[in-house]
Amino acid sequence: QVQLVESGGGLVQAGGSLRLSCAASGRTFSSYVMGWFRQAPGKERVFVAASSWSDGSTYYADSVKGRFTISRDNAKNAVYLQMNSLKPEDTAVYFCALGERLRVYTSPYEYDYWGQGTQVTVSS
Repeated sequence: QVQLVESGGGLVQAGGSLRLSCAASGRTFSSYVMGWFRQAPGKERVFVAASSWSDGSTYYADSVKGRFTISRDNAKNAVYLQMNSLKPEDTAVYFCALGERLRVYTSPYEYDYWGQGTQVTVSS
């Protein structure tokens, strides 16, 4: 059974930084994408960033480009999201996701496994 375990959320002031971590376990994947989505109260779950293990490509939502950086540790099947210059509108529950795909997709329906979510709150 595949498990995605997230950590690193919390409360931070606007302009601050947080680092989210997510580790996958349970089976071996040959080609996959790992990334992050977020969901604010009353809103849909939206794409934030993702990285392909197949070709190393990364992709970011326009709203986080230049502020967030996704990275990975291949040996640990882990992905990280460094979030800098945080804004109140970044407040949401952040979900780690894994999809058995060759390239990055931004739709949540392309991802097969999900973490439990971690709360990020940015105060103004």
